[in-house]
Amino acid sequence: MAKKAAGAKAEALFVKSKVREYIKSKGCNTSGDVIDGASLNDAIIDVLDKAISRAKANGRKTVQEKDL
Repeated sequence: MAKKAAGAKAEALFVKSKVREYIKSKGCNTSGDVIDGASLNDAIIDVLDKAISRAKANGRKTVQEKDL
């Protein structure tokens, strides 16, 4: 998967309200840059890219839980 050009924002792969809710359930507040920043989305994309690579390396087109 190609990375977006510098400055371009990738579509969020998470539900913002659910992230805020989870953080709040752990007794913390959420900074706006956690949700609007690219680092959370980049981390998700990185995990998914690694899982995709692992599935392909094992001759599969289906990403499975064990690939994560």
